[in-house]
Amino acid sequence: MQFNSVVFLKFFAAFLLLYHLVRGHRGARNWLVVVGSYTFYGWWDYRFLALLLASSLLDYAVGLRLEATSAAPARRRWVMLSLAGNLGILGVFKYCGFFVDSLAEVLTALGFRADLPTLHLVLPVGISFYTFQTLSYTLDVYRRQMVATRDLGAFLAYVSFFPQLVAGPIERASALLPQFMQPRVITRSHLEEGGWLVLWGLFKKVVVADNLAPLVEMAFEHPTPSGPLVVLGTVAFGFQIYADFSGYSDLARGLARLLGFELRWNFRLPYGAGNVREFWRRWHISLSTWLRDYLYISLGGNRRGPARTRLNLLLTMVLGGLWHGAAWHFVAWGLWHGLGLLGHRLWESSRPRRTVLAVPDGHGAGWKPAPPWSGLGWLLTIAFVFYGWLLFRAPSLGHAWVMTKALSDWSSPVWLGSYGISLVAFAAPLVAMQVWQARRGDLLVALTLPGWGRALLQGALLVGVLLFWEKGVTPFIYFQF
Repeated sequence: MQFNSVVFLKFFAAFLLLYHLVRGHRGARNWLVVVGSYTFYGWWDYRFLALLLASSLLDYAVGLRLEATSAAPARRRWVMLSLAGNLGILGVFKYCGFFVDSLAEVLTALGFRADLPTLHLVLPVGISFYTFQTLSYTLDVYRRQMVATRDLGAFLAYVSFFPQLVAGPIERASALLPQFMQPRVITRSHLEEGGWLVLWGLFKKVVVADNLAPLVEMAFEHPTPSGPLVVLGTVAFGFQIYADFSGYSDLARGLARLLGFELRWNFRLPYGAGNVREFWRRWHISLSTWLRDYLYISLGGNRRGPARTRLNLLLTMVLGGLWHGAAWHFVAWGLWHGLGLLGHRLWESSRPRRTVLAVPDGHGAGWKPAPPWSGLGWLLTIAFVFYGWLLFRAPSLGHAWVMTKALSDWSSPVWLGSYGISLVAFAAPLVAMQVWQARRGDLLVALTLPGWGRALLQGALLVGVLLFWEKGVTPFIYFQF
């Protein structure tokens, strides 16, 4: 069941009606969320509901045992059970075939006959997201950063909450679980923000991302691409994946707001970042902070000297790349960003520390002038990030190398002008909104318009969605992860 489908609109309308009928009954609402979320997930393939339930019950039980146990060795055994169970499920379904095939290729290259058995398993939608979400609960309880819950309905609802179940944001139990433990009152601001985010998210997906998809396919599937086509195709994919994924995140937050919940912002204008580190503070924030708090810090972070810090950083980003998909080009993408973050860290450490005095502006807030190289830093960051998208989107490392070599050939096919016009036309609304949001420093700047202005803007977006809504639903890119 996709957010951009008629069947989901019908499902959500029915769910909203039932949700309204059981208002005032927190427990009943939680179990309604569980039933609705399992219906939503099972619509794709009911067989994988068992995995979702098993992962949830495992961590619910482990959390209770961790809460009741004070002995450090016993607590370590319980948290290791959670890690083994969740990562074991993820490994079997997502990575088993990849590692077996990679081992077979290595053995064949060394001259050995390799005929290794492989498991051809369907990858459950969203398994990486809900696995990390439920793991964060047991890790936080283990670290005594939160108290384990005994409310099974609230915990199952937290893990399976359908607005963000299959593509995030990856919510921490400390932020989302307490919202299921208290009464929820839906206010006018909830409805206004939720309605706007749902409409804007649908526009980004249906109008921007889905219309850029054919341009991306044309470039990445071309047998003999030229440099200009590679550049434009990579730019098209950069806008496509951002519109697609941030569109899903807006929809998730908007749907949650309509139900009285608060989900975290997963994107904060990432293409405005002035360096790679800042990019990762703005892009897929729930994943980047999860990797920082549960992987990078667990590896030692920056506490064991410069050399170990660099290794930890590279390992975190490589594993972050592998989280996205069981393929070497995802590993290369993670390594590319790891090297970028490492380079930025070395650059920052080599620069002399300078104190810049804050100058108050007219509203009394601190203001610091941008350094003269900020424009160059932004250009270098964009070039770095977008080449990373080439690695990310290419079907293989070999194909990424072919496209990279094509950058030396600057011959242009006759149709490339029309290609560029289409790219600009569909990316322009997204760019315009991002510039407006950046200038005002407000991701919800559209809600500051007067009533007639909001009506015109929302009407234009709705017309765009209806014009480009396709009968064949295009899945969100991150559903495959």
